Amino acid sequence: MSKKTMVAIPGPTPVVESIKNEMARDIQAFGDPRFVQDYKSVIDDLHNMFACDGKTFVIAGTGTLAMEMSIANSTKTGDNVLIVTHGFFGDRFIEICERKGLHVDILKSEWGKTVPLDEIETKLKEKNYAAITVSHVDTSTGVVADIAGIGEIMTQFPNTVYIVDGVCSSAAHYENLTEMNIDILFTGTQKSFGVCPGLLMLWANKKAVARRAELGVIPEYYIDFDKWTPIMDDPSKYFATPAVNLVWALKESIALIKAEGGLKVRAERHTKQARAIQKALETLGFTLLADRDCRAITLSNVLYPEGIDDLEFRKTLIENGMIVAPGLGAYAGKLFRMGHMGNIEVQDTVVALATIERALKKVGKLEKSGVGVGTYLDEIAK
Repeated sequence: MSKKTMVAIPGPTPVVESIKNEMARDIQAFGDPRFVQDYKSVIDDLHNMFACDGKTFVIAGTGTLAMEMSIANSTKTGDNVLIVTHGFFGDRFIEICERKGLHVDILKSEWGKTVPLDEIETKLKEKNYAAITVSHVDTSTGVVADIAGIGEIMTQFPNTVYIVDGVCSSAAHYENLTEMNIDILFTGTQKSFGVCPGLLMLWANKKAVARRAELGVIPEYYIDFDKWTPIMDDPSKYFATPAVNLVWALKESIALIKAEGGLKVRAERHTKQARAIQKALETLGFTLLADRDCRAITLSNVLYPEGIDDLEFRKTLIENGMIVAPGLGAYAGKLFRMGHMGNIEVQDTVVALATIERALKKVGKLEKSGVGVGTYLDEIAK
């Protein structure tokens, strides 16, 4: 077995050296003026980068906590919420909402497909919804939602807060709160930002901030916008201890995004990379779960051809120095999930595809080596 295992799951993603170095810095007091300045720069850069006209939050926590934060600050018990779900993680909103005593309606697609926009529009016209939720990318299916298209529909429903789960999309798929009429967007550091797990980022536009004000006192404490707003405005103030080294790591991640040319350029790079990887995988005899017209660029959900045992194949990959994620739900044992987001480079992908070829060879499903790698290199060179 290789001593070094390449992480090729849909998060956490590989962490580049410059970000690792920020994680390894000597700790500073969170009240140290140098850290306060760094923390504020991270908040302000993210605020501007995603075109937020309300408040931007960067706090210790996971993507799931951010899901709960989005609901807690935009709804009250008895409200109606429309959940648009394209897989396992879209479904997670259901329990979060039901535990809060919300009335939930669900639009659910077949795995690998998306809910049509006209169905969403029709449903929104049926009643007054306090909020609508959609995952931009659902990692269980590898499907990407048309959040800009939904955003256009949302202009007809000014009383409904539009919540987008960007955990597996932000900083890869292009997102812009103002352009796309998004009221709340959230993500975590461990995926396309290429930082270790531990920070959530949440953007709340003016409409979402106004909704929070309408709610008055809410039962939630740690995730209350009102508890964190003074700290986001002035990080020298205190509510709960910030994750100091993770903030530094995120600051470096933002610097890398800027150096690359910004979010649109980064999305173009992810798109080219993803399509080349996906074509290479198909050349090797795999198929992808997501339909071609709604295929994410941050990961691929790769269906096995006949005759490959999931556990054996993934074990072989690990023995050759690479780990991928298993399928979820009805697709457990039928596919593996391969992440390709963040700061990975062409050389990393060549190694990943070569490792997949070695595993295919080992299980007797590949005659000639280099087919997938060659396809990828041809596509990435275009």
